[in-house]
Amino acid sequence: MTQINKDKPVMITGATGYVAGWIVKNLLDEGLAVHAPVRDPKSKAKLQYLNAIAADAPGTIKYFKADLLDEGSYAEAMSDCELVFHTASPFKIDVANPQRELVDPAKLGTRNVLEEANRTLSVKRVILTSSCAAIYGDNADLQNTPNGVFTEDIWNTTSSLEYNPYSYSKTVAEKEAWQINKRQSRWDLVVINPPLVIGPGINPHATSESLKVVKQFGDGSLKTGAPQVGFGVVDVRDLADAHVKAAFTPGARGRYIISGHNTDFPEMAAVLIDKFGRDYPIPRRVMPKWLVWLAGPMVNKAMTRKWVSLNVNRPWKGDNSKGRRELGATYRPMKASMVDFFQQMIDSGTLPSRKA
Repeated sequence: MTQINKDKPVMITGATGYVAGWIVKNLLDEGLAVHAPVRDPKSKAKLQYLNAIAADAPGTIKYFKADLLDEGSYAEAMSDCELVFHTASPFKIDVANPQRELVDPAKLGTRNVLEEANRTLSVKRVILTSSCAAIYGDNADLQNTPNGVFTEDIWNTTSSLEYNPYSYSKTVAEKEAWQINKRQSRWDLVVINPPLVIGPGINPHATSESLKVVKQFGDGSLKTGAPQVGFGVVDVRDLADAHVKAAFTPGARGRYIISGHNTDFPEMAAVLIDKFGRDYPIPRRVMPKWLVWLAGPMVNKAMTRKWVSLNVNRPWKGDNSKGRRELGATYRPMKASMVDFFQQMIDSGTLPSRKA
């Protein structure tokens, strides 16, 4: 049982990121002192959205210069912290060099943060943002699970540097974290495993793979139909809440799948039609698997025919009961998340204000 003192500062990596922004807001609203290591603490443009939420909150935020791949650069920011959130990690699908762009930053970054926790005697708990990608590689993996559902006991064994390198990088990084944790006994590790994250960001102009996915529903990319690909989704605000609950729940332990809904592309599109279907080319049909198999690789090189075979027309099912039971995790309706996210894209100019 780990009790965290809320009078101590809390460090969070990747504070300007999509998920971390909402974690920072929750911590500031709770009145905590947040230590945010960033590449350039003097960049007003990069930090303006964090500064805006800090201005209206009882907590405080302090910036420190650090780099994920620079060993020892987190020492000053972590000093006197009992709690560390490690959210910083690359989320890119289309990469030229998976080892350099995905695996090295994910693994080495995790090692640098956690080895710093080893050197910082005040640290009691680390919350690591991993991914459901460390649990499965393809939807076809579901048929090999004990009860036809993905749980925290399962690890991704089907991804590699050559196939699904992003998922492989998340698996390698999380395993590295557990190995470092097991070599000591002072601080405990709690891992959050979300699926696709949706919902509005603290920074309305930030780019992310999540934004790219949902933007396709409005920019015409899927106007001929959405492929029947199943996956889990979680609202970024619910995910941030779960991180904070994991941090301050004394008995929190191990991994937690934080997923609000088992869904697919056509269902995600359908919840947008009522509000946006008149003005935007929201897909209303399911794209046949044969057409995805034929055209997919030409549209997106990550959508190989192997990937199509193992994911299209296959469901995704994740078990979120551990998070509900032990952390009190709650989830808003998917429609609310999608509508809020889509509306933010319109308001920020990411999508045109009205379909011409």
